[in-house]
Amino acid sequence: MTFSRRDQILKLIVEHFIKTAVPVGSHTLIEVYDLPYSSATIRAEMSDLESDGLLEKTHTSSGRVPSSKGYRYYIDNLRSRSVDEQIKQQLQLILDKKTQSIEDIIRQSCEILAHMTNLASIVLGPNAKDERLVSLSIVPIAGNSATAIFVTDQGYVENKTFVIPADMSMNDLQTSVKLLNERLTGTPISELVPKMEAIRPILQDYIAEHDVIYQAFAQAFLHFANDRLRTYGQDELFSQPEFSNDAQKLRHLISLLDSPEIFRDVSQDGENITIKIGGVGEEYNDVSIVTSKLTIPGRPEGQIAVIGPTRMDYDRVVSALEYIAGMLEEHFKKER
Repeated sequence: MTFSRRDQILKLIVEHFIKTAVPVGSHTLIEVYDLPYSSATIRAEMSDLESDGLLEKTHTSSGRVPSSKGYRYYIDNLRSRSVDEQIKQQLQLILDKKTQSIEDIIRQSCEILAHMTNLASIVLGPNAKDERLVSLSIVPIAGNSATAIFVTDQGYVENKTFVIPADMSMNDLQTSVKLLNERLTGTPISELVPKMEAIRPILQDYIAEHDVIYQAFAQAFLHFANDRLRTYGQDELFSQPEFSNDAQKLRHLISLLDSPEIFRDVSQDGENITIKIGGVGEEYNDVSIVTSKLTIPGRPEGQIAVIGPTRMDYDRVVSALEYIAGMLEEHFKKER
C-alpha cells in the first residue's frame, strides 16, 4: 500500500512509539527509517499533524507522540490488517484437539492472545442480570458431605460441596431446598444473595442448622456472579512501562480488571469489534480496550477483550482478536 508523505510519517511515528514508548523526533525518523526527506520537511509535516490533533507534544521531550485521534486514524487507515502466522498455527493446534470443553478452548485461545500481544486478554461472560434461577438441588455424596447445585435459564450450572452437620437429617435438607426453590425460582442471579438474606429468618425457623445450607448456596451464587470475567496475561500487562513505573496507575489498573460492567459499557455500540482508546473513566485515561463479541450456538453472547496502554499495538491486537473470535465462532458452529 502506498501512503502520502504525511500518512507515512504518522504511521512511522505511531509504530515507533508503540515499540519504544519514547517520543519521536525528526532525526529519529531519518536515522532509523532512512526517510528521503529533509529534517525541516519532516518537522513541518509533524507540525501540521499536531495542528490537526493527530500528534501531541510532551512536556519532557521535543518529540511527538500520537494522540487518541492519531491512533484512531492509524487504525482506520494505516494499519496492515495482517494476522501473525504464529497466532494462526497455535490456534489451529487448539481447535484440532478433540474432546475439549468450550471453556477449555476459549481459555487456551485467550492465553495465546495475551502471550502474542504482551497484554492482558479477558473473557466476559453473559451479564448475571440477564439470567434467572431455574432450580436448586442438594445431592448427598460419600460420607457426611453433599453438593448444592443450581441451574440458570441459560443452562449454566454452579455447585458448592459442603459438610452436613451430624445432627441434620435428610428431611431437613429436603425441606430447606423446597423452601428455597419456592422463594427463589425465577429470581435474577444478581439478586439471589440479597434475596436469600431476606428469607434467612424463615429458613432459621424451619431448621436449626440452616447456616451451612445458606452459606453453600450463597457462595455458589457469588462465585457464579463474579465468575463473569476471567483475565489472562496480567503479568505481561503489569510489566508495561506505563504501569510498572507508576504505583497509582497500577492500582487503578488492577481495579479495572475486576470491573466487568466497564467492559460491557465499552461494547455497547453494537459493533462486532469495539476500540476504546483512552478515556475509560477518569482513573483509566492511559488505558485502551479492544473488545470482540463472541457468539456460541446455544449460549448467550459473550465477549473477548484485550486491555493495555493507549500505546498498544493496535494493528496486531485488532487483527488477532478479529481472527480468533471469528475462528472460534466458526469452530463451534461446526461442532454443534
